[in-house]
Amino acid sequence: MKKKNLVPVTALCVAGILALGGCAQQEAESQEGDQVVLKVGASPSPHGEILQQAAPILEKEGIQLEIQEFTDYILPNQALENGELDANFFQHKPYLDNFNEENGTHLESLGTVHFEAMGIYAGKCGDLKDLPEGAQVGVPSDSTNEARALQLLEQEGLITLKEGAGLTATAQDIEENPLKLQLVELEAAILPRSLADLDIGVINGNYALEGDVVDQLLVSESSSSQAAQTFSNIVAIRQRDAAPKTR
Repeated sequence: MKKKNLVPVTALCVAGILALGGCAQQEAESQEGDQVVLKVGASPSPHGEILQQAAPILEKEGIQLEIQEFTDYILPNQALENGELDANFFQHKPYLDNFNEENGTHLESLGTVHFEAMGIYAGKCGDLKDLPEGAQVGVPSDSTNEARALQLLEQEGLITLKEGAGLTATAQDIEENPLKLQLVELEAAILPRSLADLDIGVINGNYALEGDVVDQLLVSESSSSQAAQTFSNIVAIRQRDAAPKTR
């Protein structure tokens, strides 16, 4: 996603942030006059860039946006749970749900913003047709994104997963692996800079942007894939800050 394409995405992001701002305005402790100070954590690209474009729009609504950038997928949720942030913007809901389950946190989605396609990026191998037997394939080590990576590898005919594995797929669910691919599980954030040591890597869109490897993209998730329907990025808040649900 290039910066010039962030404007329409920003409009959606702003809608979610404004909703949070309305809730925060009732209980905000950090205020100057009538202005609400809203602290939002984000990965630098594209989420931080989107929020930077949203800031002037929010300012007109009496909301001062403070953006704190994170380069991993764990600290922004911990900071939100601990009250250091009012919201964060970097993840999809399956990841958030899994994080809550594994860490006992109480975060929820305020709303969906946009979908970032995961892609297969060239490392030592520049074409999937030339992928050698026993190739090393970098995949994210967290469970939700690894399942997504496996689905993308299956989409390209490189592996076959057990029927029904879906969004919970693990390496144990690989039923057919004709090239005997070797999965290398790495933290999602370090995959771009590890490409030189891998044949290919399956990388989240935001980390591909941050790592400046977008020109090495070989293939990405289909717009009709299960991933496209499931892994849209969200704005997350603490459950206790959510507006009461009306019947």
